[in-house]
Amino acid sequence: QLQLVESGGGLVQPGGSLRLSCAASRFNYYAVGWFRQAPGKEREGVSCISGSGGSTNYADSVKGRFTISRDNAKNTVYLEMNSLKPEDTAVYYCAATSTSWCSGGLHTPMNYWGKGTLVTVSS
Repeated sequence: QLQLVESGGGLVQPGGSLRLSCAASRFNYYAVGWFRQAPGKEREGVSCISGSGGSTNYADSVKGRFTISRDNAKNTVYLEMNSLKPEDTAVYYCAATSTSWCSGGLHTPMNYWGKGTLVTVSS
């Protein structure tokens, strides 16, 4: 059973930046996605990265502001978030699939989920 642990959330002012991390014991080159769920809203896909890191997907709402990356040697996936907006406030989850590709883009079925980290964007 793959266990995922997110970190890096917190309170940030609008326009600020945060970097989220998702650590696992061993990613096995699985594709990994970041998802978020705001209060009262459904969970949505934010970004997905292939096992090698060579292919990425982003939600339109975060394109140009968020960057997903991974360090397979450290078994860690990152989500760099810049120019944060109040509407980015949510619990952010990382998840992994048992294949190496985000075959369904942001709708790729995920097999393993972390418990989430809260990001609050507020002045």
